Amino acid sequence: MRIGIFGGSFDPIHIGHAIIAHHIVDSGAVDRLWLMVSPLNPLKAGNARHVADTDRLRMAEMVSRPLEGVETSAFEFSMPKPSYTIDTLNALQAKFPADEFYLVIGADNWQVFDRWRNSEEILAKFHVLIYPRLGYDVVIPNQLVDRVALVDAPIIELSSTMVRDRLCRGLSVRYYVPDQVFDYIERHNLYSNKNR
Repeated sequence: MRIGIFGGSFDPIHIGHAIIAHHIVDSGAVDRLWLMVSPLNPLKAGNARHVADTDRLRMAEMVSRPLEGVETSAFEFSMPKPSYTIDTLNALQAKFPADEFYLVIGADNWQVFDRWRNSEEILAKFHVLIYPRLGYDVVIPNQLVDRVALVDAPIIELSSTMVRDRLCRGLSVRYYVPDQVFDYIERHNLYSNKNR
């Protein structure tokens, strides 16, 4: 089975994440897609806007549950920290040897991919699917066209940082995040000490 790994802190997950995940599965590029919720960077732990791993996992599950072929994974939570993408992919391949893994990243990450830890090993062992981002041209060298592909997905100019900033300023994020996630954030008063 071809499994897409769409990793991130998802702090919080928003409609852009949901649209990209849904589109990649619908495109037939992979058979299933896992939203791989990453443990928060310890350097960011002091930032009050960031929320607990369990909250981020629950919100991701709210997004994946109704999407056919998409599921949420806490696989990285059990790995040594910090968890690097190559370590995660190697551990997944060892645990699920019959499956093929496809790393899903944005065009912004592809532009700096050579700076990722063991990027050459990732490209040698796994496939990479790139979704477009505004302002980032995707160039795939000829020697990589059998392992790296650009997915013709919608360009979504929305970020978790933008969502958090709105919440911290007491602004609504309705329609920025799926309804269930919006309700969860409101109910648990996440990202802000103020009632919205």
